[in-house]
Amino acid sequence: MEALYKFFSGLLLSLVGLFAPVAPMILCTMLFIGVDFFSGVAADRVRARQEGRAWYFESAKAWRTIRKATFVVVALAMAWLIDSCILDFLNLKLARLFAGFTCGVELWSFLENAAQLSDAPLFEWLRRYVHRRLEKEVGDE
Repeated sequence: MEALYKFFSGLLLSLVGLFAPVAPMILCTMLFIGVDFFSGVAADRVRARQEGRAWYFESAKAWRTIRKATFVVVALAMAWLIDSCILDFLNLKLARLFAGFTCGVELWSFLENAAQLSDAPLFEWLRRYVHRRLEKEVGDE
């Protein structure tokens, strides 16, 4: 039994060591997803209050966020494996690109939530600015 314990402990620690360099990207991405989730819940509550309807926390939305976070972690791990083990000679940095894209999408969602929560012109301006900038950058290609 002790040999089996040592084998699985070694296997687990080997996997942790393999994915240790990608941990900061995963934590950063999870932070963005978490901030978006909590701002989305708050924005939904404000929206319900403005519409005069009762608000309650829906666990389905929380589970959807957990599923999204799980898929993001798996995709980051897969991209990291491609970067570090398969196509390491190309220096593609797929994991960084995917993390940046995911964080960008979550930032966009946060800006939408912040604009609704605060009614501050700054957040509405930022949302429009980012939208125009994306249209300009993506539309040119």
